[in-house]
Amino acid sequence: MANFNVGQFFGFRIGRPQEETKEQKNLQTFVPPESEGEIVVSGSGYTATFFDMEGVAKNENQLVTKYRKMAIEPEAVKAIDDVVNEAIIVDDNNPVVDINLDEIDILSDDMKKRIVEEFNEIIKLLNFNNKGYDIFNKWYVDGRLYYHKVIDVKKPKEGIKELRYIDPRKIKKIKEEVRRTNVQPEAKKYIEYFLYNPKGISTIHEGLRISPDSITFCHSGIMNERNNMILSHLHPALKPMNQLRWLEDAVVIYRLSRAPERRIFYIDVGNLPKMKAEQYLNDVMTKHKNKLVYDATTGELKQSRKFMTMLEDFWLPRREGSRGTEITTLQGGQNLGEMDDVEYFQKKLYKALNVPISRLESENTFNIGRSAEITRDELKFSKFINRIRRQFVCLFTDLLETQLLLKGVITKKEWKLIKNLIFYDFKKDNHFSELKDSEILRNRLEILNEVDQFVGRYWSVDWVRRTILKQSDEDIAELNAQMDVEKTEGDDEGEFNGTGDNNFGAFVGRTDAQTGELPDEEEPPGQGEPAAFKKSEPAKPKKAAATEEFNFDDFFPE
Repeated sequence: MANFNVGQFFGFRIGRPQEETKEQKNLQTFVPPESEGEIVVSGSGYTATFFDMEGVAKNENQLVTKYRKMAIEPEAVKAIDDVVNEAIIVDDNNPVVDINLDEIDILSDDMKKRIVEEFNEIIKLLNFNNKGYDIFNKWYVDGRLYYHKVIDVKKPKEGIKELRYIDPRKIKKIKEEVRRTNVQPEAKKYIEYFLYNPKGISTIHEGLRISPDSITFCHSGIMNERNNMILSHLHPALKPMNQLRWLEDAVVIYRLSRAPERRIFYIDVGNLPKMKAEQYLNDVMTKHKNKLVYDATTGELKQSRKFMTMLEDFWLPRREGSRGTEITTLQGGQNLGEMDDVEYFQKKLYKALNVPISRLESENTFNIGRSAEITRDELKFSKFINRIRRQFVCLFTDLLETQLLLKGVITKKEWKLIKNLIFYDFKKDNHFSELKDSEILRNRLEILNEVDQFVGRYWSVDWVRRTILKQSDEDIAELNAQMDVEKTEGDDEGEFNGTGDNNFGAFVGRTDAQTGELPDEEEPPGQGEPAAFKKSEPAKPKKAAATEEFNFDDFFPE
């Protein structure tokens, strides 16, 4: 049952508060509930205090902004694209993800069918088959995902009508401690709700309080060292990204300043005093220096002699007794082609982005090979994709729970029993899946061929099927039943056409092999010769054509 405008919260709440109180009144613990990055506050009456509210909320909003800025960097774009493409595979018109209820035994087939229908409705509300890439990309970059479940308050049994995305910088989960008298400190109770502010969360006193059942919240599962802030999967790459940018800027500045060769003018000033020596040096510079400047407004060339940049020549005075006036050349930088330090931080960044380096290096070509050629990094990357998929499906689970409870398909008690038995099957890359499966089957058949001669002496048939072929009890029973059916059908067809080999006619070129009918046969050429080898005239085609007579002796010599 859905309740509306419960207390001070906006939105709906599934179930009655009294039912929760009865379930929780005998459960006492000194450990607070597991943190999901919410702000923990202690409330009393109409006032509320909070711990490090400004620091936590402000830093988290800035963190999301940093993640989004980082996501548009060229290196990060390629890495994020690889991760999302592996996790969300869009191919033809097939669904991106399906629900799997095979592990649930307590529900009837009709109930499972109803759950599948409601899951498909959730996918339509999210438009996941078309926007799955964008939704997963937002979750992977920001580290959190919020949706508002919009329902018809007058007809709650019709379920969710619309899902609206919420910017994570404008909403925050709050966990408020309920203070009660004559209660031991370790037996704490909390009230959870969401605080929404269209201008951004800056203080707990400003914003709209929303019921937790009205919001779908899915996060990355990664917390900071204080366990009070949610981090994105991009967080480990923040520092390497900044270091790489700083180093690249330093390399550019160094190359611009040290690349050109410049002249050094040593001017003999004799025994002139300092002031007159400087004046004499400036006069010589002005006399020999001619700098042309292009004026973009008028299109004219002008001479500018009063400015001297670091890229121009050097003029140095020289006292009497030295070698006199001299002009030499200052060489440019000698190590301008060295990029080892930049490549080091680039590889460090790639490792922090959880993507194999071979995928991000443009000089490496794409190779479709055997699964034995897959590197360890690719295997780790595949496991990483499976882990983040498991975390992301919390979005589907929460939405499906709300949909089923609102429509009365199941009860809350039944949902708790089946919640952990629901799995989701994401679409896989067909080519690589088939390649891997075929190679595994090929290896098993090779091993089977080697141990076949020892079956019955050292190993049993059952052991071979279970250990080498990896067949389960269900697979063995199903295959045995199929083989029995095929054997029965083969015997029936053999009695029908007079031979146990149904494909014999196809190998010897008989035109009547598919019909199962035997032509009028002549007398046997020799006593004791099998009837299958009797010579027969080939069937005449409908159109007149020259045909050669079939000779059995060419295929079956004596």
